[in-house]
Amino acid sequence: MTSIEEAVARYLRHVTVERGLSPNTTAAYRRDLVLWAAHLEEAGRASVEEVAPADVAAFPAALATRADDPLRASSVARVLSSVRGLHRFLHEEGLVAVDVAAGVRPPKLPSRLPKAISVAQVEALLAATDGDEPARVRDKALLELLYATGARVSEAVALNVDDVIDGGDVVRLFGKGGKQRIVPVGSFARRALDAWLVRGRPEFSARGDATPALFLGARGARLSRQSAWLVIQAAAERAELDVEVSPHTLRHSFATHLLEGGADVRVVQELLGHSSVATTQIYTLVTADALRDMYVTAHPRALRPAS
Repeated sequence: MTSIEEAVARYLRHVTVERGLSPNTTAAYRRDLVLWAAHLEEAGRASVEEVAPADVAAFPAALATRADDPLRASSVARVLSSVRGLHRFLHEEGLVAVDVAAGVRPPKLPSRLPKAISVAQVEALLAATDGDEPARVRDKALLELLYATGARVSEAVALNVDDVIDGGDVVRLFGKGGKQRIVPVGSFARRALDAWLVRGRPEFSARGDATPALFLGARGARLSRQSAWLVIQAAAERAELDVEVSPHTLRHSFATHLLEGGADVRVVQELLGHSSVATTQIYTLVTADALRDMYVTAHPRALRPAS
């Protein structure tokens, strides 16, 4: 018989040593499995052999209805994932005959709509990078490119000069899993990139070792994701936007504005580099909400009469 505590300890050693997970991730697993062990103790289970599928099935509801600290659906899903990992491990190691958690699915999470900003807010953000200083020229090129292509900020900072092709009309982006896609660059972004390559990048490049990176930091090395985030934050502050702006904001705005302009969802899927159109379709919910709001505001018989 293997006690719950011994099973959890073996699993945590496995994820630490064999899978090489970080201390923070291992600590998160430990916290989740402490909750699971407490649930099993309350149910009277002393060993992993005694655990039944019904125990796992009852666990999400127990977490969500705890009197002291009920968990949200996202936290319940995370804890249940740790439990499933534990019991899959125990089954693969031959410590139990059946994976009792295999048939239990995490709670369905509500769709989180991406946050986009309006076209006017994007224009204000981009205008906040105006200036002749090399850093401002770079910042404008970076933000114009992010909005023109819908690139993830990690994809933008990973660009090399040679990835700007066909006279600057398109860029070659490398997404998740190294998947390559070719994305058109609009005229505003093309002009901003030209200005950066001619007037800004040579000065930055002279400050460090030779690098093929398109966007450079103050010391001449490739611009980091954190530095790109700070560029966006600084521009948002100068533009005095009253909304939160993150590195993903321009990507969300790119997709939303394309769909609002009539672009086909599958075209937007290709431009964003989504492997499934279902991922892209969440943006159609955003545009549907905008259309609904506009309809309610504009149509004389859209609102219910006062009772």
